[in-house]
Formats: sequence, structure tokens, C-alpha cells
Amino acid sequence: VQLVESGGGLVQPGGSLRLSCVASGSIFSINDMGWYRQAPGKERELVATISEAGTTNYADSVKGRFTISRDNAKNTVFLQMNSLKPEDTAVYYCNANARRARWDVRSYDYWGQGTQVTVSS
Repeated sequence: VQLVESGGGLVQPGGSLRLSCVASGSIFSINDMGWYRQAPGKERELVATISEAGTTNYADSVKGRFTISRDNAKNTVFLQMNSLKPEDTAVYYCNANARRARWDVRSYDYWGQGTQVTVSS
């Protein structure tokens, strides 16, 4: 299973970006999908997650500014980021918890390679 993120870049404070992540490969089903971020010198932290049914969870620091959504038919998760702040600067990673086959009840965590988001004037 491969995850490929896109949509990062440089944006001014107060601006917006939309991240996308597509999962491909041997996928039977995807449970939770999510976004995490890691700033220089800091540990990776949760940004937002979304279940297969659409239940969402956000870090307090992004509530009201970021919106996570997904397209189950396309194995894709999105992160709409509004009112961006310099402290949102980080590498953003996509995560998916997925089953690889109908006969395999185990699920595995997969990660994308990351996309850089820089918020600066």
C-alpha cells in the first residue's frame, strides 16, 4: 500500500491550503485515515483523523481552522487548512490504517512520504 500526498507549499499567514493523499496498492478496506505533522526539532503530532464512517477528530490547535474529509470510493483523504499560522509550519504526513485482503483480518498502518507546509510572510 502506498500513500502519496500533494498540495503543500508556501503560504502567507491567514492563507489557505488543501492537502490530498491517495492510497493505492493492495487494499481491501481502509479504516481510519489521518494527517500528522512534524515541525523541526519537535515530535510528530496528530492533526486530524477521520473514520470510514466519517467521524472526525482534531487537535485542539487546529479546531475551527482545519477540516478533514475523505472520498472512500477513491481511497483519498483531504485536509483543508484555513487561517494558517506560522506555527502550522511542518511536514505533513498522511496515515491510513488498512486491510490488505478479505481473508486477512489484520490491519496495518501506512504512511506517506510527507509534504512541506510553510506559513511565512
